[in-house]
Amino acid sequence: MRLRSLLFVPGDRPDRFAKAEASGADALILDLEDSVALEKKPEARAAVAEWLGGERRTPCLVRINPIDGDQARADLDAVLKKRPDAIMLPKAEGSASVRTLVGMAWGECPPILPIASETAAAVFTLGSYSEVAIHLLGLTWGAEDLPAAIGAASAREADGSYTAPYQMVRSLTLFGAWAAGVAAIETVYPDIADLEGLTGYVAGGRRDGFTGMMAIHPAQVAAINAGFTPSEAEIDYARAVIQAFADNPGAGALKLGGKMIDQPHLKQAKALLARAEV
Repeated sequence: MRLRSLLFVPGDRPDRFAKAEASGADALILDLEDSVALEKKPEARAAVAEWLGGERRTPCLVRINPIDGDQARADLDAVLKKRPDAIMLPKAEGSASVRTLVGMAWGECPPILPIASETAAAVFTLGSYSEVAIHLLGLTWGAEDLPAAIGAASAREADGSYTAPYQMVRSLTLFGAWAAGVAAIETVYPDIADLEGLTGYVAGGRRDGFTGMMAIHPAQVAAINAGFTPSEAEIDYARAVIQAFADNPGAGALKLGGKMIDQPHLKQAKALLARAEV
């Protein structure tokens, strides 16, 4: 499953499901948690189950409610039999939460995408996901719930950049994903109208090692897809790096285009081509 862009859609808004699928997002996140009021959750479960049971062209994740509450069981009962492509697990607290969810699914759990940073305790478990990598689709984080959980005024500076505690959490999530060998998914950009800011944010995420990003509006999808798709120039260079080492078997370091390249460059080149699906 390609995971450049994952678009949230409220589960109680089935009128938006087809529009979301037409956005070009690599996957949809049908939400049963934060975007759905308590009294509308049964309605949302029914709508999501109906959509999953139909003819869909785009992979669909379902964000269930937290597993320590009284809604997750009903969420799973409604959607698992319809075979969603993955389950998004909010308020995850490391490998223990993943194991609990797998147990709740009676051994038929689809891949899991934990939101790995929404509680204070979660921050101390970000290195544990490698223990349950076989169950994971990827790993992502959020910058909204954690400030609320610890009584912080905001996760961001006046210019929109993250304050030091949340820069740390973002980094630990990134490293936790790579340590587990799964996709590292950047969190949402909340200002829907600021496409210039979104473009810069996407570029920063890819630069740092994230492989995809969540979106909260269809208007954000094109910029996210473009930002996480390697350019032709990048693809050509990656191929040149791979060819240079193929032409010089056993070489530890080579000169290419006036610059030294070594094994980390070869690893990066192979990873880039894999992401580009070429």
